[in-house]
Amino acid sequence: MESKKLEKPRENGTFSTAQGVMEPDEGGRGALPAMKSIDKPEAAQKPAAADGAVPAAESGPTGSSKVEIEPLFTEFVDFDTFSKSDFRVVKIKECTAVPKSKKLLKFVLDDGTGADRVILSGIHEYYEPEELVGKAAIAIVNLPPRRMMGIDSCGMLISAVHQEDGHEGLHLLMVDPHIPAGAKLY
Repeated sequence: MESKKLEKPRENGTFSTAQGVMEPDEGGRGALPAMKSIDKPEAAQKPAAADGAVPAAESGPTGSSKVEIEPLFTEFVDFDTFSKSDFRVVKIKECTAVPKSKKLLKFVLDDGTGADRVILSGIHEYYEPEELVGKAAIAIVNLPPRRMMGIDSCGMLISAVHQEDGHEGLHLLMVDPHIPAGAKLY
């Protein structure tokens, strides 16, 4: 059967999304062909680790650094528990270093409610405050306030963390700035 396409693709920032609908009898059941590197001989390719850890992968513009990620959780979370987390797009209005702290940045955020939200995040090692102002990020906004360095932090910004060449790497999850503050993630 043929896939059905939307009549008009929706514009989403700089990407155009044209969604197709797969019929139940369409592909998805077959095995995908394995891809082999054309740069390395077959004997040089490393098999997956036996301990369940994800093997180091090549990354970066030159493919020379080694990246390690944490293993996936094996425990399942039921849908009701997951759906209690309120993920929202937040716009970074202000970002400053917290005095007497080497790690903490204080974010003043627009969460779409009309009131400023303050979240502290220990990412100063990875970002300078001025480079984050004006960006759109993702936050969990329904965590109870947590007091750090005398300031209530009302939520948590979402970051991706990994090990790279023996050092921790961190990337704040930032999204298209055209998404309005307060947009809920599902």
